[in-house]
Amino acid sequence: MPELPEVEVLVRHLRRALPGKTVRKVQVNRAKSLRPTLERSFRLALTGAKFKALTRRAKYLLFQLQPKGGGDRLTLLGHLGMTGRMFLALKKAPIPKHAAVVLDLGRTNFIFEDTRYFGRLSLDLSAINGLGPEPLTANFTPERFARELKRSRQPIKVKLLDQSLVAGVGNIYASEALFRARISPKKAANRLTLAQVKRLHGAVREVLAEAIQFGSTVPINLDGGKSDGLFYFGSVPGTPDYYEERLRVYDRTGTPCPKCGTSIRRVVQAARSTFFCPTCQKI
Repeated sequence: MPELPEVEVLVRHLRRALPGKTVRKVQVNRAKSLRPTLERSFRLALTGAKFKALTRRAKYLLFQLQPKGGGDRLTLLGHLGMTGRMFLALKKAPIPKHAAVVLDLGRTNFIFEDTRYFGRLSLDLSAINGLGPEPLTANFTPERFARELKRSRQPIKVKLLDQSLVAGVGNIYASEALFRARISPKKAANRLTLAQVKRLHGAVREVLAEAIQFGSTVPINLDGGKSDGLFYFGSVPGTPDYYEERLRVYDRTGTPCPKCGTSIRRVVQAARSTFFCPTCQKI
């Protein structure tokens, strides 16, 4: 599943391409992808609207558009789900089989493709209500982080996935941050020492910033070529040699720990896979 760094990289690429473009026509192939927005409302709001800006909140893309008749800007919320993609393609390029929504922008189409149907492109913004601070901003402080963790008896790996604690941290980077902070994923959140909380706070910021920096060097083809080069973790056939994952424990069960050589282990927590080194991350 695309996580915060992948979404941030995508936002940065689309931010250079979308502003100023006007939606000439709206094609909805899967109305469920707009939920809970009705297809008719979606078409009326977007037809003739002009893209003005694009930001990110947690794992959500927030498109700002100016309606055709003027007035207040409207916000379009996008979420990639598990396998979703959002990209620009030349008008002559074929529409992908699983394109849920296609916005005609003139010379190009904006395409929301989603093979697993878990993504969304909606005018409903309720999903971002109650989110915690962004991990790479000044609002995410060690002090607040420590206060919130003291209130929870959940294993720290499970608590890190609580979006009200910190917005956008997902399964991959939770495992990676805990490894860097040398903290067992099984340890209760309220049992972390202040020193451990500070290490984890720094590790969360570090691993996300590194992933964004690395992902920003991977070119994205915005013209609908055979390979879009989108920065998603996982094995992607046909990617160039410099497309190298920098994960230290995630999905590396049985491989040597990069620090001590102990085999990486996998456990299931809250129905999600957790990867860790039993030596470096003793409980």
